[in-house]
Parts: sequence; C-alpha cells; structure tokens
Amino acid sequence: MTASMSPVRSILLWCPDWPTNAAAAELGLAPGAPLALIERGDVFACSAAARSEGVRRGLRVREAQSRCTDLVVLPYDPVLDHRVFEPVVAAVEQIVPGVELSRPGTCVMRARGPSRYYGGERQAAQALLDTLAGVGVSDARVGIADGPFAAEQAAKLHSPTVTDAIRIVPAGRSPEFLAPFGVELLERPELATLLRRLGIHTLGSFAALDDMQVRDRFGPHGVLAHRLASGFDPSDVDARVPPADHSSVLEFEPPLDRVDQIAFAFRTAAEEFVARLQASSLVATAIRINVSTENGDSRSRTWLHPRWFTAGDVLDRVRWQVQGAGLAESGLNSAITRLRVEPESVDPAGNHEAGLYGGATDERIHSGLSRVQSMVGHTGVLTARIAGGRQPSDRRILVPWGDLPPGGEASVRASQALPWPGRVPGPPPATVFPERRRVLVSGTGGADVAVDDRGELSAVPVSFAEPGGRPGAVSAWAGPWPVTERWWDAGGRRLNRFQLVDESGGAWLLVLDDSGWWAEARYD
Repeated sequence: MTASMSPVRSILLWCPDWPTNAAAAELGLAPGAPLALIERGDVFACSAAARSEGVRRGLRVREAQSRCTDLVVLPYDPVLDHRVFEPVVAAVEQIVPGVELSRPGTCVMRARGPSRYYGGERQAAQALLDTLAGVGVSDARVGIADGPFAAEQAAKLHSPTVTDAIRIVPAGRSPEFLAPFGVELLERPELATLLRRLGIHTLGSFAALDDMQVRDRFGPHGVLAHRLASGFDPSDVDARVPPADHSSVLEFEPPLDRVDQIAFAFRTAAEEFVARLQASSLVATAIRINVSTENGDSRSRTWLHPRWFTAGDVLDRVRWQVQGAGLAESGLNSAITRLRVEPESVDPAGNHEAGLYGGATDERIHSGLSRVQSMVGHTGVLTARIAGGRQPSDRRILVPWGDLPPGGEASVRASQALPWPGRVPGPPPATVFPERRRVLVSGTGGADVAVDDRGELSAVPVSFAEPGGRPGAVSAWAGPWPVTERWWDAGGRRLNRFQLVDESGGAWLLVLDDSGWWAEARYD
C-alpha cells in the first residue's frame, strides 16, 4: 500500500434509525411506535418496531400496511431530518473540531487529533457518546477504522457477540475486517449484480482481483469500489464550516401567558434577529418559531414570506403562533417559558434589492396585504392556487398570504401532473361555488332523471330549476360522466356529472349522486 493510497484513520458516529426518530420526536409520537417514512410511494425508512412486523425499506405503502396494521405512515421530510440533526452536530463540534456531515444521523471526523487529546481512540469515542447522551441521543454507535467506509461498517456491525457501542478496527486490519461482508455494501447495485453473476459475493473475493483487470473490466467506478473493498479508502474527511448562528432566543421568567406581553417582550429580539442577518448581507425568506411552556410542552412551526422578513413580520408570526384561538393553534395550554426564532431559509440581500426602475407596485401590494393580515390574523388573507383533482372544488387551494400550499410547490405541481381519470373536460367553469347548491332536474311530465349502473338515463332532462328559481326548459345537455371514488372503501361514493344549458343560455356543471341533483359550478 503506497502512501498515496493510505486511508485516513477515521471516527464515524452513527445514530441508528435517525429519520424515524427525528420525525417521532418532532411530532410527539411514542418512541416505540411502528413508524414508516414514505418517499415516492415507497418506504424510505422504518422504525425498529415496524421492522419487527416485517416492514422493510423499499416496500410499497400498501404492502407495508398489510404487514403492520397499526403502522403510522408519514411523508419523508429531508428538511426536518437535517434541522433536528443540526444541534447534534453542533454539540459534537464543541468537543471535536473538523466534523464532516455525511447525512443526517451520520458524521465522520479524523481520529488522530481526538485520540491524542483524549488519550486514545476508545476514550475519544466515549467522549462523543457522552456528549450525544447529553443532547438526548442515547443509542449512538461509533466505528473507528482506516477510512470512512470501513469505519461505517464497524459502527453498523451488529451481531450477538458485538454489544459494545464502540467498535475499533486496528490500524492496517481494515482489509481483513471487510473481507466477509457482501458486495451490496458498496452501494452500487449494478456492479453488485454483475459481481454476483460472476460468482463474487464478498468484498474479500472482489479485493482479491487484480487491479488492472478490474480497471479494464469495470472502469473507473469499479476501481474505486475495488479500493473500498480492499480497505484502501481514498476519500478524506471534508470538515464543514459551522454555520453562523443567527437565531434569537428569549427566556421568560416568570413565564408569560398573555399574547401582548410576549409580543412586547420579543420586540427587541426580533429587531436584533433581522439586524444580525443584515450584517451578514442576508435576508430570511422562511423562519422557524419554537415555543416552550412551563409544563415541558414544545411546538414548532415554519413561517414563509412572499419576499423577506422584517422585524415587524417576525413579531406578527410570533403573535399569530401563540395566539390562534387562545393558545389552541399551537397546541399549547400553559404559560410560555422560552421562545426561539431561527432562519430556516436565507437568501443574499442583493437578490431582493429594488430593480433599476423600482418595484413600488409590488411593494405596495405586499405592504397592504401584510397590514390587513396583521389586523385580521394569519388566515384572514388568502390566495388561491390551482392543484389537481377530479372536481373543480377539489382543484382550488386557499393558502394564507405568504405561505406555501400544503406539501409545498412540488406537491402542487405533482398533483397537477397526475392523470385524474374522470375529471371534468375543458374548458373549466369560471365560477365554482364554495358549497354545492341543490337544483331540480326533471324529465317529461315531471319524471325523475336518474342514472342506472350501466350509465343509462331513466328520462331525458327537459326541465331545470336553479337555486331559488322557477323551472325552465333545458336547451342542451351532455353527460353523464360517471366517477367512482374509493370503491374499495365504505366511505367511497359514486356520482355522475352533467353539463346543462338552461333556456336563458346559462351553462351549468351538475352532479347527480344518491342524495339528488346539485350545481357545482357555472360557466360564465
């Protein structure tokens, strides 16, 4: 092994089941609850309780739920994953500088400095575990080996004979340690499949191949995987630069239970929060407010802004979060002891400077709506967004001014792209009623107009009466377009839609269900 190929002695810190633990802690779920996080319809991560019931990563949601009937299913939120892990990394950086964040739940650092400072590699690892226990992470594991790859396998090694949270692979013994592991640990599925077809199932067998043959057969990516399997990890530890702390924290002693007191007390902190960002030439486009109460309860919420937050905007969000209906909106039921505001999304201030010809119109609109919102409350000013759906009423989403729609912009775009079989053909109606209205549609002689299971009408519509109006003749009609929603569920429904033109030329979108005829929208 040449000096250029000598791996860096590394310490890897691993927090098992971090995505599910972070989500459970954020939502206040029981630690032992069976939980699965879903990404693109598949299980991204699952808790130990869910795995004991047969849930595995990569399963479809329905199959996972069939294996564990009381499974709690939540969407995977990478932002939450990183945000909850940030205090853990910050605590580690207090005792060991030069930490590289591999992913939420895993970080790596060079072993040389910490082992010298603490008197050995095991002593350094124990100091890390003690630090994590102090911030509430009690099940962390540490692996120490030549290179981050071998150190990660050491940290994740689990067997009846390995119960210690610290696993140390002696220097120069990484090839021997890695040899029994399967080739799937290289996290290169195509290469692993090809190696197994060639009869190579372990890292040791792959490492035994000649370097030149590996390069000729598998290319540069195969050469890198071969070095990892051989224990010659060429990657170095790329220590991150700890981000500046722009958050504002205010402790209340004694605790406060009145909104006006809390807002007045936090006014100076809000101004300092914005001033610190401005000193770094930054503006906050999203902030996170965490409220703690004297009974130990804690609730967080992310607030967005259509432009960027001023001190007054921050103060408004603080007031709205602790106000609501009493304290019900935040789920708080006792006096507040601590308030923390931190930027969740920042942007260079130069991106928000007024253009050469100004931006006064947008600024007036924003100032006016924000002013009204500060008087009537967060949900008092709404903007409309168009999403996907079968019914026109399903496609309209009302969002408070400055907020993203539920699930974010990506969720709205994804819902618009779905096929939505059975949706109303275009052009869409101009007026969609907030609540559908009862109407009367009848056939010749006042006969009821119904639709059978085969989609046949019992009578031709000849009379129509709009809400509160007198019956009139039907000029034209089209339909039915049947829709069956959630046919597998007892709460599902079957309905038929019609387009109808009355004698005055007004066009309507009608729905016929088990309860009768309804007007859902009008074509103006």
